[in-house]
Amino acid sequence: VQLQASGGGLVQSGGSLRLSCLASGETHSIYIMGWYRQAPGRLRELVASITPGNTIEYADSVQGRFTISRDNTKNTMYLQMNSLKPEDTAVYYCHGRDLVSALLGKTEYDYWGQGTLVTVSS
Repeated sequence: VQLQASGGGLVQSGGSLRLSCLASGETHSIYIMGWYRQAPGRLRELVASITPGNTIEYADSVQGRFTISRDNTKNTMYLQMNSLKPEDTAVYYCHGRDLVSALLGKTEYDYWGQGTLVTVSS
């Protein structure tokens, strides 16, 4: 499967952006989807995740400001980011974990998009 992230850009503090992640290829499996981010000099961290049953988790730092969602009919996942802060500046990556492949013990079951840069100015 291939993941294509888009929607990043430059926004002022307090502004909003909506990221999209389009999946293509072998999308018929069952995936946990998520958004990660990596700021300069920092480790990549989980921002939000959503299961096939729409169970959602958020990092404490974005709880109440970001909303993750998925539209399986469009093979697309979204991240609505509101009340953005300068500390949200990072490259955002979409991620998909193929649960079927993982349960079957296959070696390849994690997929990453190419990243989209979000810059929040103060």
